[in-house]
Formats: sequence, structure tokens, C-alpha cells
Amino acid sequence: MSYTDPHFDTSALIIIDVQNDFTLDGAPAQIEGTLAILPAVASLVDAYREAHLPVAYVVRLYRPDGSNVDMCRRAAIESGMQVVAPGSAGSQIADALRSPQMPDLDYQLLLRGEVQNFTEREVAVFKPRWGAFYQTPLHECLAGLGVDTLTFCGCNFPNCPRTSIYEASERDYRIVLAMDAVSRVYEQGLCELEAIGVQLMEVADIRSALAAGESTNRKP
Repeated sequence: MSYTDPHFDTSALIIIDVQNDFTLDGAPAQIEGTLAILPAVASLVDAYREAHLPVAYVVRLYRPDGSNVDMCRRAAIESGMQVVAPGSAGSQIADALRSPQMPDLDYQLLLRGEVQNFTEREVAVFKPRWGAFYQTPLHECLAGLGVDTLTFCGCNFPNCPRTSIYEASERDYRIVLAMDAVSRVYEQGLCELEAIGVQLMEVADIRSALAAGESTNRKP
């Protein structure tokens, strides 16, 4: 038996920080490579929607006074830099990932630490630091949806995706990294994740597994 092989039929897609201010050309905090991965991330979103499986958008929201900002960025925000400011266009999820009926982020709800439900299985969660589980309701939300496997994609692998994956491992999730749907990924980081049981896959293979309703190494 393998404790780390993914169960795609009980999986959720976790999208990290794919917001306009981190993604679009000329944005104030654009992360290199994030715009380029948007089609791959959108392809995963479509596949999870088609499979009727959960999708969670994990986002940052920096109060203009800097009070909830990481220490390494707080001075810049206090000095007037506007990045993912609550309610701003730059804080919104990238258009390529949004369905026509999806509303804007409800920043007041999210900053209270609550889950924003777009649909029964599509949600947004605010994270105050790098990790998607640190002081967030994400774990409880996923437990309520019967999830045991997480597929990660999104923005800036060295910081938030990697931290979130380690936090997920601490909570005994089976974990998949969509290697071609994460910005700033690098070889040593991938090796380190593989060493803790993370499954490294490409979007096309994840889509095939979802389409097949695949659940690997289950007991009969």
C-alpha cells in the first residue's frame, strides 16, 4: 500500500496567489513566469470543474496600512506601495480562471477568516502568510468536502506553493504538484518535494487521471 499516491476522485485543486497584481504584465508585484502558466492553470480549473471536484483559490490581501503584511514587505506597503489591496482590481483572481458568473472577491468576508463560496465546490480563502493552512479555514473546508488529495498550482513556487505543500504534508494529505502550472519552479525544489512523497505530474497527465476517475492503490 502507498500512503502518498493520489486519489484523484477525492482530490481538490489548490490555486495559490494567481491574482492580477502578481500575474499581469506591468503589475506592481508581477512574478516572472506567472502569466505564462495561466493557460495551464486554466486547463486544470476546467478539468476539475468537469469532474465536479473542489477548487480552492488561496489569495493574499494586503491592508494599505501594512498591518497584515509579511514583515519583509511591510515597510513597502506602509510607504504607499499598492499590492493586492482589498477591493482593488489588482487583488482579483486572474480573469482566465474565472467563470462568467463568478463574483469578485469579498474582501471583508475573507479578511474575517471566512470561506467565500462561489459555488458548492468552488471557494476562496485568504491566507495572511506564505502557507495556505496558516491561520486559515482551508483544512476544515476541505475536510467537509471529503478531500484527501491536493493538486497544487499557482504563483511563485519558492514561497507560497512550497510552504503550502509542506503544510499539507504535515496534515497527511496526498499531494500532487502540477509542475507546468507553477511559476518559478526549480529542479532542487522538485527533488526535495519528491523526497517527502509529493507526486510530480504535468497538467496533461492530471487531466487524463481526472477524466478516468482515477484512484490509485485503493484497497478493493
